[in-house]
Amino acid sequence: MKQKKLHTAVRYALTGITFFTTSMLVQAQDAAEETTEAKDLERIAVVGARGAPRSVTSSPVPVDVLTAEDVEAVAFTDMNNVLMTLVPSYSVGRQPISDGGTFIRPATLRGMPTDKTLVLVNSKRRHRAALVSIGGSGTQGPDIATIPTAAIKTVEVLRDGAAAQYGSDAIAGVINFQLKDNTEGGSFTIDYGTYYEGDGDQVTITGNKGFALGDDGFFSISAEYSDSEATFRGEQYCEPWFCVDEQSEQYIADATAMANSVHDSDVVQPWGQPNTSGKRIFFNSGYALSAEAELYAFGNYSESEGDGSFYYRYPGNGTIEDIRLKDGSIWNPTEFFPGGFTPRFFGDVTDYSFVGGIKGMSGDLTYDVSGRYGNNEISYTLANTINPSLGNESPTSFQPGDLTNEEAQIQADFTYNMSEYILAFGASYLDESYEISEGEVSSYFAGPYATSDPYGFCDGTSATSEGLAVIANGSSLNCADPDDAVYTVVGVGSNGFPGYSPDYSGSYERDSYALYTDISGDITDELFAQAALRYEDYSDFGSELVYKVAAFYQLNDDVGFRSSFGTGFRAPTPGQQGTTNVSTRLPNGFPVATGLFPAGGEVAQALGAEELSPEKSTNFTLGMTANYGDLTLTVDYYNIKLEDRLYSVSTRDVSTTVVTDPDASGYDAYQNYLALAGANVSGAESIGGVFFFQNAFDTVTEGLDVVATYKMESKYGATILTGSINYNKTEFDSDPSEYLDPEDQFDFENGTPEMRGVFSVTHSYDVWSAVARLSYYGEYENAGSDNGVSVNAESIQTFGDEFMFDIEGSYLINENFTLSVGIRNLFDNYPDLSTNGDACCGELYDSGSIVDWQGGYYYTRLAARF
Repeated sequence: MKQKKLHTAVRYALTGITFFTTSMLVQAQDAAEETTEAKDLERIAVVGARGAPRSVTSSPVPVDVLTAEDVEAVAFTDMNNVLMTLVPSYSVGRQPISDGGTFIRPATLRGMPTDKTLVLVNSKRRHRAALVSIGGSGTQGPDIATIPTAAIKTVEVLRDGAAAQYGSDAIAGVINFQLKDNTEGGSFTIDYGTYYEGDGDQVTITGNKGFALGDDGFFSISAEYSDSEATFRGEQYCEPWFCVDEQSEQYIADATAMANSVHDSDVVQPWGQPNTSGKRIFFNSGYALSAEAELYAFGNYSESEGDGSFYYRYPGNGTIEDIRLKDGSIWNPTEFFPGGFTPRFFGDVTDYSFVGGIKGMSGDLTYDVSGRYGNNEISYTLANTINPSLGNESPTSFQPGDLTNEEAQIQADFTYNMSEYILAFGASYLDESYEISEGEVSSYFAGPYATSDPYGFCDGTSATSEGLAVIANGSSLNCADPDDAVYTVVGVGSNGFPGYSPDYSGSYERDSYALYTDISGDITDELFAQAALRYEDYSDFGSELVYKVAAFYQLNDDVGFRSSFGTGFRAPTPGQQGTTNVSTRLPNGFPVATGLFPAGGEVAQALGAEELSPEKSTNFTLGMTANYGDLTLTVDYYNIKLEDRLYSVSTRDVSTTVVTDPDASGYDAYQNYLALAGANVSGAESIGGVFFFQNAFDTVTEGLDVVATYKMESKYGATILTGSINYNKTEFDSDPSEYLDPEDQFDFENGTPEMRGVFSVTHSYDVWSAVARLSYYGEYENAGSDNGVSVNAESIQTFGDEFMFDIEGSYLINENFTLSVGIRNLFDNYPDLSTNGDACCGELYDSGSIVDWQGGYYYTRLAARF
């Protein structure tokens, strides 16, 4: 496998440092200072209750507070993976063939997708990414991978609905990233690792530096560079409809050459993590104008890129077909790609934001007035493919278009100290837009071969004068043969991801404003309570009033109880309302071109879609907290009822085969084709399925979070034991059969582990420290097919429990440098192979699972603090 020069240099450098340091260990032990006492700082949460911050165990709602040390102790730099490692109710998977989802990964909190979790940075709303996930819930949330780990001071994860406090999106909870505010010092980390399989080399370089702005201010800047190479966890493409290894020697050689040149592997259909790289910068600053007022500003700029492969195209699959050119000769795309082809998809993501404001106090009144702007853009490139409808004049690389999400907000927040209570109130105005930029013409243009007999060679079964002319010149044209290439119809647009045409390009805009009030305080010495009310008005969805009440009761010095009840409201984003996409999916286990169309557009409306409407939620939590000496324990039950849940309908088959009997098989598919053709959808003849988002059904999600921490100290050092368990179950609360087929219904309720756990032990002694972590995933099920009425029982596969162990050891070289070595997934554990027919095309594992399927990974890290 090819290795990048930087990867090789970093690997050798860190290996050399490791060997050099090992030779000094005995001397270092002799010189080591006495065992340092473990820091026993109480973790404080800003989110959850306005006014003065509260400790995690006295908060009326469940909050996890992760420190910079917690984040740095995880062998990931992608913030999604960091949170998944530390917070069991947060999950994210690796989706190797998912269009933009390959580069911006959608996550879930408490079983709810990202767009139902509000993401804050320094307690200010973070803008959304431009990606709208195709399929499923159509998630469009912030891309937290743009936040460097070096920039983090703390991360607060509020595991409770908080729409009445913080606004729309906070149905599942809130994640608040607090940035470093150091006036001096800094850090630098370089990390290199690779998988047991010898691929997927990763290099990450991070740094932070703090500066004083005079005597009254600070400026903290953090940067990160990361580069990850692809992994390969599949096998050669071999399915009943086509098998590479069963072709001629020449074809196999050509297919292998194509695979090596495109994605550096012998298999034509790679499965694994994509190539990714990124550069990210975040800054945080503040300046005290006086003892009562402070100016602040923070923001970021990041560029990242990635590339991954689509499904393999083989001769006879509807794309690689014989067509008749204008001169009557036969042409086939194998003249471009003699071994078939696998489209390669590239995404360049640019993200930037700026937040500025002034905060302070005047007597008993505090204020915070701010403005923010955020922009996220994805630019796509598609290579190693064709626009089939252009035939031999097709290019092999395309620019299919860009997606841009833009937000601007003005916000004012106030609190008033009424002695016994804190009264909070505020207002905000938000303007947001989602733009789909037109691709280059060749990426969406309908060429001559999008229709049958484009040059009029035939009239029925007889040749026209044009047909006779090409026959006279040697053409094999036979109009009487229905299988003659003159009748071949092929797809329109860059195959794999057709470009955005003028009909499906444009900007979707809206604005909204909100007013809120919140009161909280100690009713008695033992009882703390809060109540919040929020009014929001959207230009596209009208207004809504939501509320929340919560309380914490301190039973005695050791035990407390807490509970909350509230309502929520989430308006579909402009992106969810306007996104369109044609890509290759597996609705029936076989790759077909499938189109996603806006629910409010002409195409989806012709197929029975209705305009989208807001989702509404009801949240209830009940929990207890306990502090028994060195043991801290929290147990929280939650119940989330979500009405009119946004979800994509099961793929509706499309077929050009004429079926006129309403009771016959294929009738609905033909009617769907007629609807597409009637809406003038370019390339309707080559689309095999359609779907769209709808407010499809109601759900109930309930679960239990248990978090325990125990600290020990002895002459052998300090030890911290942590255990976190999440049980989560989501079920339908209405009949979804109008929108989902039986297989999709089964997978929705059973396709994710209900139980997740993270258990860790951290021990430090002298200049040594070690971390051992166990991640547990409960069993889950997946259905491979249905008969239209129910799931085929024999197609249900149960994926067993999985345990994955991580270990890391660190050595403090001196007061500035620390060397760490570690292994993720020590025992190289993989989930069960996918055997129920739902996997395809060389895929071995359930690629959409949250259970990691990359195998063991070892790494070395050198960290410096100054």
